[in-house]
Parts: sequence; structure tokens; C-alpha cells
Amino acid sequence: MTQQQHLLIEKLGPVLSLTLNRPESLNAFSPDMILGLTQEIRKAQDDQDVQVIILSGAGRSFSAGGDVKTMGQAGPVQVYEHVGKLNELIVTMKNTEKPIIAAVHGFAAGAGFNLTLACDLIVAAEDSKFALSFSQVGLVSDGGGSYFLPKLIGPHLAKQFFFSAEPIPADRLYQLGVINTLVPLEKLQEETTKLALKLAHGPGRAFGKQKKLIDQSFTSTLEEILEQERLTQVLMVQTEDHKEGVSAFKEKRKPAFKGR
Repeated sequence: MTQQQHLLIEKLGPVLSLTLNRPESLNAFSPDMILGLTQEIRKAQDDQDVQVIILSGAGRSFSAGGDVKTMGQAGPVQVYEHVGKLNELIVTMKNTEKPIIAAVHGFAAGAGFNLTLACDLIVAAEDSKFALSFSQVGLVSDGGGSYFLPKLIGPHLAKQFFFSAEPIPADRLYQLGVINTLVPLEKLQEETTKLALKLAHGPGRAFGKQKKLIDQSFTSTLEEILEQERLTQVLMVQTEDHKEGVSAFKEKRKPAFKGR
């Protein structure tokens, strides 16, 4: 395991584990944390040995989002630059053609909640809570929540959550389809790692391209997605994983994908 400022980095075979590490402040975002996440995810995109990324938080919670202790100290220019760095991280996460899994415990609040929405899958502890707490300090969402959440649950409910800023139990978000899997807290790490390893031994390039197609569907027409599927399929039939998958099917055995 290696450690950057406010970020723990660990390779678990084909899985890259990134842990937010400001437990004394419930992993509230810092410039170093945001920059570290962006850099590590970009490196993972170019690392053929990394197939899946897990994002989690150290200590009692996933992340409290923005650091309330430092709010009010920055001027408009500093806020503009800080949110720009956060935007860069979110775009990097969505552009990375590898699955990113959020493992959530405790609280995921504000931009911490939005960070989980930018992931591809969310595994959460049963007693975890989420909150869009921006309105409590007179702010609007940053980190992409205004984009991601309405597409998952509809505009009316998204507005309710943003306006009220009240904690949302994990089971409510599970019922709404925001969270993929609920597990007991003591099994969060085990179950998340199990899911990550299962994906890591799958057809990684196909997963990455499928992620991209689904994300593009929100801003594309049917005709555009159909054409992107056609062009992408031309690339996929040339991959080692496709050839292995076909051979395994014919030979009635389990495929040994390599993510290539």
C-alpha cells in the first residue's frame, strides 16, 4: 500500500483500491485528495494490469463532501478553481473505460454523495446514509449531482432531496435503484472485493466500452447510439476476449478473459 496526501492506494491483483483518507474530518474533500484521485484514475486507465477500481473511505464514513470548516474563507476565484478541479475528477471517472465501484459506509454527504453517483456501481452498508446537504449552507450541488441524480430517480424526487437536505437511508436509495447492493457493514469490504474480482476476471474491454455507450445514451439520440454500437462492435470482434469467449462457448468451458 502507498499513501499520498489524504489518499491510500493499494493494488489487489487486478483491482485498484483508492481510499479517501481524512478520517478526522469524515474524509471531507481537500485539493490534494481531489488531485490524487484524478491522477490515480488516469494512471489506472493506462495500466493494463488494472481492470477495476474501488473507491472507499477510511474511518467512520465514506465522505462528508466539502469541508465546512474552510467554507467562507475562499473567494469566487478560488471557488471557481476548486470546483473546476472537482469537475476534472468527475469527467475523468466517467471517461475511464474501467468499472469504478463505490463502497459506502457511514455518511456520504454533499459532493461525497455525488462522487458515488459518478461511480458505475454502488455497494453500501445497510446502515449507511446519504444526504444532499448543499442547501443547508446556501449552496447548489457540485460534483455532477444535478446531472446524475435526476436521470436515476426523476426530476421531482431529485428536487425534493436537494431542497430538503435530509438524510436518505441506504435502503430507500436501494429501492430507487441508485444503490446496487446492500450488505451488513462488517461484510462491506469482503463483498465489494468479491464483486470487483468477479468483474476483473471478465471481458474488461467490453465492460469499458459498454460503460461508455450507456453514459453516452443520456446525451445522444437512438440513431447515434445505434451507430456507436455498430462501430464499437467492429472493434470488439477483433479482441482476444471475444475470440476466447467464442472458443470457450464451443468447447463448453468457462472463458479465461484477460481484458484484452
